[in-house]
Amino acid sequence: MKNSIGIEAKQIKDNTKILSVLLADEHILYTKTRNAHWNVEGTDFHSMHVFFESQYDELAEVIDEVAERIRQLGQSAPATLKEFLQLSRLTEKKIAKNDSQNFIKALLEDQESIIKYIRDAVAKMEDSKDFGTEDFLVGLLEKHEKMAWMLRAHLVK
Repeated sequence: MKNSIGIEAKQIKDNTKILSVLLADEHILYTKTRNAHWNVEGTDFHSMHVFFESQYDELAEVIDEVAERIRQLGQSAPATLKEFLQLSRLTEKKIAKNDSQNFIKALLEDQESIIKYIRDAVAKMEDSKDFGTEDFLVGLLEKHEKMAWMLRAHLVK
């Protein structure tokens, strides 16, 4: 059934494209965070193992919320690894050593990339009258800013 929610079809298409890229980035970041959880080594193993688990648990919720927002706008959410790899802006980098500091630096870089992307997306939403998606993205921005802060707090200066 056609969506009749007061947003032009082109704008819905544009906004769901933004959300689809975000969904792909979230999946890649989730996988990279799982990798850190599984493979971290060092004297801080246990605390970092638990910390990375808390981060990927939060990302799992975010992934579901982004996909559901796409569906609320009447579009299909990308849901295959092939689609995620094609859409994602994030890349894989070989971690030099499986210690917490290297994982944290890599994950923080991705979190900050997503934060910038969301910030740009919010600015684009202002003209679309898609206040629901704009508000949704502001909430995600806050979640990612908090997750980035938590990562940053673990970095040795």
